[in-house]
Amino acid sequence: MSADPGIVVRPIAGALGAEVEGVSLARVDDAGFAQLHAAFLAHQVLFFRDQEITREQQKAFACRFGTLHIHPFLQPLKELGHPEFVVLESDAAHPYVAEAWHSDVTFAPAPPLGSLLRCVVAPEYGGDTMWASMYAAYEALSDRMQRLLSDLVAVHDTSKTFSRPDYRIEHIGGQRAREPLSAEHPVIRTHPETRRKALFVNATFTTSIKGMKSGESRALLEFLFRHIETPDFSCRFRWRSNSLALWDNRCTQHRVVADHLTAPRRMERVTINGDRPF
Repeated sequence: MSADPGIVVRPIAGALGAEVEGVSLARVDDAGFAQLHAAFLAHQVLFFRDQEITREQQKAFACRFGTLHIHPFLQPLKELGHPEFVVLESDAAHPYVAEAWHSDVTFAPAPPLGSLLRCVVAPEYGGDTMWASMYAAYEALSDRMQRLLSDLVAVHDTSKTFSRPDYRIEHIGGQRAREPLSAEHPVIRTHPETRRKALFVNATFTTSIKGMKSGESRALLEFLFRHIETPDFSCRFRWRSNSLALWDNRCTQHRVVADHLTAPRRMERVTINGDRPF
């Protein structure tokens, strides 16, 4: 299968991230998809500009990677026939963005493979999103720390987010129970396709290290959370309307830059089902 010479992949940072030109996500043939899939695995997050696509086309492209995930809490477009979409919206009345580093839905037994996020309304400035490579975060640790972490298991749950009594869930269409959802995952996971090792704890959903005393667990996790924030592991993307980001949830984390919270901003995301980390 020959490559499409019109598709150009341009890295934007040393650790991860690339902009892709010369392709419409509404019309990707098998050869083009093979190129995009290879770039996805190599660069961990891909960015696309000027994509005029419908919600159905966004879902159809994401489905090339696997079945679509339905969030247990957030289904704002369910009544419109799109339960797979999560809407991320903020403005002066609701100045909220996901400003903590995280991987999506790691409280599930099989966290997502990845997500495809489309910018519907972009701020005039600010509101960028950052991604960080968990391959790079793992590889920057000492051999001794890598060995220590290799046999550890972490608990991930919704106690700090969706299950908090005071947590306000906008546009809820799914689960309303406040009982935390929880799963256990290896602190270091092996990517099922690349076979590279990645750090797999995050400040939003990881709450403890199994088998450790609370003080030990807290100290180790705080070190890892600060380590993940190292700028060398990251890239940053400035949004425009009809820009999309496709990222690998198995080896990256992301966060919004909370520098213009009152500006209108609307993003629509579909997420791809993944497998149990090992």
